[in-house]
Amino acid sequence: MPPSFDEMHDADGHVRPHYRGFDDWLQATPDEQVAHKRREAEISFHRVGITFSVYGEESGNERLIPFDIVPRVLPAHEWKMLEAGLRQRVHALNLFLGDIYGDQRILRDGRIPTELVLDNSEYRKEMQGLKVACNTYSHVSGIDLVRAGDGEYYVLEDNLRVASGVSYMLENRRMMARLTPELFARQQIAPVERYPDALFEVLRQCAPANVDNPVVAVLTPGAANSAYFEHAFLAQQMGVELVEGADLFVQGDMVYAQTTRGAQRVHVIYRRINDDYLDPTVFRPESMLGVPGLFGAYRAGNVTLANAPGTGVGDDKSVYPYVPEMIRYYLSEEPILHNVPTWQLRNKDDLKYTLEHLPELVVKEVHGAGGYGMLVGPASTKAEIEEFRARILADPGNYIAQPTLSLSTCPTYVESGLAPRHIDLRPYILSGRRIHVVPGGLTRVALREGSLVVNSSQGGGTKDTWVMEA
Repeated sequence: MPPSFDEMHDADGHVRPHYRGFDDWLQATPDEQVAHKRREAEISFHRVGITFSVYGEESGNERLIPFDIVPRVLPAHEWKMLEAGLRQRVHALNLFLGDIYGDQRILRDGRIPTELVLDNSEYRKEMQGLKVACNTYSHVSGIDLVRAGDGEYYVLEDNLRVASGVSYMLENRRMMARLTPELFARQQIAPVERYPDALFEVLRQCAPANVDNPVVAVLTPGAANSAYFEHAFLAQQMGVELVEGADLFVQGDMVYAQTTRGAQRVHVIYRRINDDYLDPTVFRPESMLGVPGLFGAYRAGNVTLANAPGTGVGDDKSVYPYVPEMIRYYLSEEPILHNVPTWQLRNKDDLKYTLEHLPELVVKEVHGAGGYGMLVGPASTKAEIEEFRARILADPGNYIAQPTLSLSTCPTYVESGLAPRHIDLRPYILSGRRIHVVPGGLTRVALREGSLVVNSSQGGGTKDTWVMEA
């Protein structure tokens, strides 16, 4: 594997220009003061209740999300390129979703295999022919970016269903502004604090027609969900109701919330539950999380669901290799951001190559998420590789493979002090009448030495992300 790109230092070990402000502060601040600030952050996060579940741990308890005080810093020119690429990609993905649930031109023209879309478990035939507000399916998208050893950015995956983690981005910024106010006073760092207002505005923009003052609600599966903190946080920040399925009912194809003041009409639902559980009369009948009749109200155009049902086709890992083609097809443009080279194991030649090179590759389930259901060949034992080989052979179409990228590193505090750790970046893109890219996003860091898995559910941590405005 080639050496990793160091975000803070160049090949000669010199601090990169956009990191000099932070490096000057770090060099001038005594170690014990830095340690005190790190403890202060941990106590504060614990007090606020920023926790998540790490599935598979015996305790099964919620635990604190690890936060690192060394930020990820992006220079203005670099962000300008990333912002343009993200805007382009999300625009094309929304056009693709509108097409496959509409005229299906891209399928008829043979640019994407029809069976890959129509036979996909995330394709919702119930959405066929349904006109969505703002012509937008993914109102909130999270696009995962990585930087490889050559310094170039790649899109690792698209998150169009429920792009989580934005509350950590906001709390990380609050924490850094509190711990290092002098750095924000001296430098022009793009703000992220306006995200809840921007989200609220996008949701209101996409309300049903002829509604002057739309009512917005956040729909959560409940307090047992690992992302419940984020659901409550966003509802509170937007000043809207946080509701569960039992708090809503449908009457006359209208959605209402039960409140202490009586029934109140709801026009827009930012839903944080999966398609399958939205409406037991249409999807999974055993669902206790959804609202009977909700999809009927949606089809009637009386409520907006964000994100729209059926967006999962767009972020399916088997569809991911075709996103560059979507950009060319719908926008007549070349992709600004490149995909990671991908082998699709439903193809015989790709399967053969992958099975011959398993120790070198990363293999993922097409519907996998959170770092689960994947093999990182170079970090796996022979037994683990052989066990995964059997899983692939049992259902090749359920997997894709990619080269093992040497993700860029950023100095990170670990038990022994500052050490390089691999990172990725999840920027958030809001789509309504126009597309808004939040400057920066959530930087996730693999805290285990040598690990390439940054997901918090797998023990990863987070950093604040600074986009320099000058």
